Amino acid sequence: GPGVLTRTLLNSGVRVVALENDLAFLPDLQSLENSLDGQFKVIYGDFFRLDPLVTGPVKPPTVCSEKLFESMGVAAVPWRADVPVKIFGILPQKKERNMLWRLIFAVYECSSIYRYGRIELNFFISEKEYKVLTAKAGEKRVYQALSVLWQIGCEIQLLHMEPWASFLTNLKNGGLAIPRSTALPNDHLCLIRLTPRKDLFTGTMKPTNSSTFVFMVKQCLAKPSSRIIDKLNSWSLSDGCKLLRELEIPEDAETVSLYPEDYMRLFDALQNSSVFTESWFHDEVLESARNMN
Repeated sequence: GPGVLTRTLLNSGVRVVALENDLAFLPDLQSLENSLDGQFKVIYGDFFRLDPLVTGPVKPPTVCSEKLFESMGVAAVPWRADVPVKIFGILPQKKERNMLWRLIFAVYECSSIYRYGRIELNFFISEKEYKVLTAKAGEKRVYQALSVLWQIGCEIQLLHMEPWASFLTNLKNGGLAIPRSTALPNDHLCLIRLTPRKDLFTGTMKPTNSSTFVFMVKQCLAKPSSRIIDKLNSWSLSDGCKLLRELEIPEDAETVSLYPEDYMRLFDALQNSSVFTESWFHDEVLESARNMN
């Protein structure tokens, strides 16, 4: 783009590392780098082609987070430490949903950029996807697995809403594609801040078992009108009704009516059950993880 975010960040006095995936823009950015006495660094790369699932070396603009953080001089910090890096950008509209899945999966696994700590994301995303991320329990047309996973995993803050008219949206000129939406408003791009929660891994949830939680939520909300007891029964849980009573969740509750905290409590309870040690369940989790990545 025209560099509005880059200029704003530089004017605020912070150190900026820019990933540029178009070779045509590199010379001007490198000239700017040479004039700013260490405040600005440009790298030929594409954040949205980060850490591909391939073996061996990768060719730019594809980049590996390990090489990227090494070149920035940023070392990994403990999860509960302060945010070590803040990332700014615009989610590619054609890959918006896929990127949201890949990023939240990386949060729970502490993989990719999240191996370095609680990386803060400041992204422009479409209004309709912002509505999904912040949807409330019971909103059948909006409340999805992504809603639960992002709300449990991160603090979500709306920083700004900008009309689509402010952006180049003519695809022939390399502009943004406005995603179509009938169920949700989509008149703006929303600048949101996504900060991983410091206490995410202080309880039952660990990076080693978090993929099971992701899979559980995905299965439950695949059909929002399904009953939670039917899901428990499908997992061969013999005392599902008793478990729901202990959690004070009605037996006839639909999966769309459970709050994110309810899913977290359900996960905690199931971790103490034999159902999550069944090999068939873990096979499903691994397959789901591969598909998401």
